[in-house]
Amino acid sequence: MARPTAQVLTLLELLQSGGTRTMAELADRLGVDPRTVRRYVDHLIDLDVPVESVRGRYGGYRLAPGYRLPPLMLSDDEALAVLLGLVAGRRTGLATATGTASETATAKIRRVLPSRIADRLDSVLESLAFTGEPADLPPPRTGVLLTVADAVRHHRPISIHYTSGDARTLHPYGLVNHAGRWYVTGTDPGVGEERTFRLDRMADARTLPGSFEPPADFVPAERLLTAMARAPYRHEVTLRIQGTLEQIRRRLPASVAEMRPDADDDWQRVDIRAESLDWLPAVLAALDLPFVVERPDELRDRVIALADRLAASGRQLP
Repeated sequence: MARPTAQVLTLLELLQSGGTRTMAELADRLGVDPRTVRRYVDHLIDLDVPVESVRGRYGGYRLAPGYRLPPLMLSDDEALAVLLGLVAGRRTGLATATGTASETATAKIRRVLPSRIADRLDSVLESLAFTGEPADLPPPRTGVLLTVADAVRHHRPISIHYTSGDARTLHPYGLVNHAGRWYVTGTDPGVGEERTFRLDRMADARTLPGSFEPPADFVPAERLLTAMARAPYRHEVTLRIQGTLEQIRRRLPASVAEMRPDADDDWQRVDIRAESLDWLPAVLAALDLPFVVERPDELRDRVIALADRLAASGRQLP
């Protein structure tokens, strides 16, 4: 049988996971009778842990909100998951304005781990390699991120103040992290049009009185990618590609291309806006699908030049 101290710590861990735990559930998880559970709860209360008793048919125990609790207890798998999440967050831009927070959190977790576990986790972190360079992007201010997220959740309008001094009002529908940058997308009530803003450019965000009802069919990530694909660029490309949406999306994601069915069911019309055409011929070749370049002529010439080079290379003798 587990020692009483270990059982009390297990009880604390169960309560820390959130919600109300019934007496029957706690007794079953700890392998003890209800009277022993009450005794363990008394031990936690003696240690100033704010355990509340919930009455009723589905009553039991829960932790009072808003209190600072003792350190969390992490298993080997949980510690590894947290540390890897912190490392990946720093490299992909999933960080806030408190740039050192993830580093200090990593150090704190690493410092309190038993040496047996810490050494194994260090081995993972030291041997881990990433295919991309760390994201070196300006993070949003923590207060801005939290204010916008709260407004999204509770459907409250916000006032956005930019570092440039400009101010806007927005009905925020969702937060999106794309390529290491944080965006909020919604509707500007002043003009009644959809807008997307970068959080790292905001100096402040404040919740305004009132509320709104977001559209039921609004998907923030899809709207952001569509807006990016429609943004004005130097070249406007129109293609016809024979294949399914899934086949084409493997090489031309929504952030790059806007697609719609062609009159011929087997074909898709693809619109791309790009600053440079250098990358497109190779991507189209990698699709391994029949395609037609409708515009611009410059892209058609580049595709023909690539095909000629590949044909010439194939004819060369070793």
